[in-house]
Amino acid sequence: MTGNLKLNKDMVVTAVGQAFVKLDPRIQVKNPVMFIVMVGAVITTIFFVRELAEGNSQEGWFELQIALWLWFTVLFANFAEALAEGRGKAQAQALRKTRTDTFAKKLSDGHTEKVHASSLKKGDMVLVEPGDIIPSDGEVIEGAASVDESAITGESAPVIREAGGDKTAVTGGTKLLSDWLKIKITANPGETFLDHMISLVEGAKRQKTPNEIALTILLVG
Repeated sequence: MTGNLKLNKDMVVTAVGQAFVKLDPRIQVKNPVMFIVMVGAVITTIFFVRELAEGNSQEGWFELQIALWLWFTVLFANFAEALAEGRGKAQAQALRKTRTDTFAKKLSDGHTEKVHASSLKKGDMVLVEPGDIIPSDGEVIEGAASVDESAITGESAPVIREAGGDKTAVTGGTKLLSDWLKIKITANPGETFLDHMISLVEGAKRQKTPNEIALTILLVG
């Protein structure tokens, strides 16, 4: 589900805009390496303007090249960071949409009622038939069927889930391929596997490489 998420025009345009927004020193200082590069770009630009004012066009041309490369480095780094943040937000939105757009066949007093998956709570009973999305995390109490868990695990081969034994657990967001299952919901809203995935994606931050950490410490020192 999230693995197939592709970049789109809106995502790239937003990232370009954010690349300039992140030039704010209050934001840039959080990344000491790029902050030093930006300071160098500002200083070189000032030198370029001074050389032009003094009529030294040859010296100014050299400093212009240096300034352009430094600004390009800073903007490209900001663009890459903004693009990663945008992709993470898009993944979280896709996961949230999957949760809110899913309906469940809730069993109540022997009758089946169609409800939003987000309204299910721990202890509710649901019926899942071929082609249905399993609405929430639960435990199979009746039936046996093959389930496509590729949206969660990335594994394309379907797995068997059945009542009894150690293959009773099912995850919300997966798809039933055959037969039917009667499932007892085991998680309240906000506590499902999908909810935890959304929290992880929204809170994820790119880990710095050892070289970045060492260079940051050196520059700060």
